[in-house]
Amino acid sequence: MPSEAPPTGANINTNTSASTRAWWRDDALAALTVSALLLPQSLAYALLAGLPPVVGVMASLLPLVAYAALGSSTTLAVGPAAVLALMTAQAVERLGAAHGVSPSLVALVLALEGGVLMALAAALRLDALAALLSTPVLQGFSSGAAVAIALGQLPTLLGTRVSGAALVDWVPTLLSGAVSAPHALSSALGLGAVALLWLARRFSQRWPRAVRLAPLGLVFAAVALVFALQAWQVPGLAGLRLAGTVSLAQGLQFPWVGSAPAGLWLAALPPAALIALVGYVSSLAAAQALAARRGERIEPRRELLGLAAANATAALSGGMPVAGSFSRSSVTAQAGARTRWAGAFTAVAIALWIGLGAALLARLPQAVLAATIIVAVLPMAEPRAFARAWVYARPEGILMGIVAALVLVLGVEWALAVGVVGSIALLLQRTARPHWAEVGRLPGSADVFRNVRRFEVERLPGVMTVRIDEGLCFTNARWISDVLWAQLADRPDTEHLVLMMSGVNDIDLTGLEALQAFAAEWRAKGHRLHLSELKGPVADRLNASGLADWLPGQVFRTQAEAWGALEQARGA
Repeated sequence: MPSEAPPTGANINTNTSASTRAWWRDDALAALTVSALLLPQSLAYALLAGLPPVVGVMASLLPLVAYAALGSSTTLAVGPAAVLALMTAQAVERLGAAHGVSPSLVALVLALEGGVLMALAAALRLDALAALLSTPVLQGFSSGAAVAIALGQLPTLLGTRVSGAALVDWVPTLLSGAVSAPHALSSALGLGAVALLWLARRFSQRWPRAVRLAPLGLVFAAVALVFALQAWQVPGLAGLRLAGTVSLAQGLQFPWVGSAPAGLWLAALPPAALIALVGYVSSLAAAQALAARRGERIEPRRELLGLAAANATAALSGGMPVAGSFSRSSVTAQAGARTRWAGAFTAVAIALWIGLGAALLARLPQAVLAATIIVAVLPMAEPRAFARAWVYARPEGILMGIVAALVLVLGVEWALAVGVVGSIALLLQRTARPHWAEVGRLPGSADVFRNVRRFEVERLPGVMTVRIDEGLCFTNARWISDVLWAQLADRPDTEHLVLMMSGVNDIDLTGLEALQAFAAEWRAKGHRLHLSELKGPVADRLNASGLADWLPGQVFRTQAEAWGALEQARGA
């Protein structure tokens, strides 16, 4: 496994020093490559969020250093992200108008609250909260967000104007006809940029290094073209929207986050929590996927701390909410990054790009930035994922489709809320109707027991064995009792019922009471209830409940032992 950081100590030999220099060199070269991808994206995602482009730049500087100090991934590339930008845009538009503050201040509040919530989650060891966004919810959300982002960038790409930060906001404007016609020069630049970036992706395997530089090359080519058009005084330039001034000096002129009114802090808490949750889950997924390829280990709690520090730093340095990006992280790994300090080097490279090219970036057409967003997010929409879910688990496929549709129709907050509730509902449905099976012994074996509906098995007269494959809890305890009585009604000759408990990991109080009630009623009929293959923790809790007093039968260590004892009893 590669080391996370260069070795230190008093006795560093020549070879170790050379190795250390090699690590720093590899990180620096990787940073140059990643910065070429991050610079256009930082500008574009800030515009997507309804913020000045320089906000995206500020989110790509100090937050990267903060993550490097506390995170655990050697390759996770932190910075502005498309989905978070969409969520920020919807919150910024609503909260800024409601509280009479600038969009930049709302973004700072969202970033700081998100960072604080992540830090609290790390302190309370709540990294398992990532499970709230199941794969169907996350995939449906990502696909819906990708389509929403791409469609939402069409007005900027074509040079037309609509109101609102999301598709649901500006569709009524389009339908009413109260929208300006596309701007010819903006449309030409935007569509041309989409075509060039798409071609670059097509040749990504043949010329990977050149393709990674394509977004940055496109930025400078577009700037050079605007210079030429201005020099030639080409008609139509007046309607061409540009990025405007982008400089570090301008980036330092941001509002102090502490000046936000109290009402804004309270109103921003729900969207900030969702942004933090999505940012953490997506970052953790990217970090773990890349760590598996490199034979490294990711610590979820440290990822929470690293992302918390990055977002808090973004709030204090004029940025916006940040998270890890799988595409940029993949480039980081492929470029040969050795330690997580490659992110800090990336921040330095971004600062150099901005410092040297601020005057040039001021002439960057927004249509070109919209093109970079569209080409970057469309791969996130995976139609085949919906088909796989539909075939494998139809209810989860339906939930995935609902979440994707809600992103477009009602916005990200409703989509995530419904997705989380839907995931919990599916979980409750599965636990409320757990799998169970009547089992018998395979002929010729001594201890292999299988489902009677799937295998030809042996059964003992007057004996029924039921295997329960789920814990007994408040959601399913009474249902399992009903199932047992229904099965026993079809087998009136049953005198001994054996519950094979190998799949039962827990029995809560409701489950215990249901089991005791069933045992009492079964005893009243003159029959016996036995348990087999109890797990240690479950057996301990049952014994503490006075198992020997209420169980009208025996507890067997294995199902084979139960079979042998009951076979002998029946024979006697």
